[in-house]
Amino acid sequence: MKEFARVLKFTFFSISAGLIEIGAFALFNEVLRLPYWLGYLLALVLSVLWNFTLNRRYTFKSASNVPVAMLKVAAYYAVFTPLSTGLEHWYTASLGWNEYLATAANMLLNFATEFLYQRFFVFGKSLDSRK
Repeated sequence: MKEFARVLKFTFFSISAGLIEIGAFALFNEVLRLPYWLGYLLALVLSVLWNFTLNRRYTFKSASNVPVAMLKVAAYYAVFTPLSTGLEHWYTASLGWNEYLATAANMLLNFATEFLYQRFFVFGKSLDSRK
């Protein structure tokens, strides 16, 4: 039951992070007219920081060293971001998928792999250590 609650919390916080990313990207793209890559990157960073903070505190209840945990999450995104970009191109250019379907597939892949990565690698030894 405890793990099911963790998954539900992670799901909720991931949805909220996705909304933050979409909102921030719209602001950077439509209002501030930043270059696409910069708006995307800034929106992604805001989303990841939000998601990390909430999940560390409420989902995994970890008292781990914050800079170390953040570096581990940054390492995940240093690998996931270029791989997902390549996948997105493969889905659309080679398989002929719609761009939104490709993005949705990458978001689901990110959701599943990030939960496992954070649960077992980032916070695995410090689960429920926060008082």
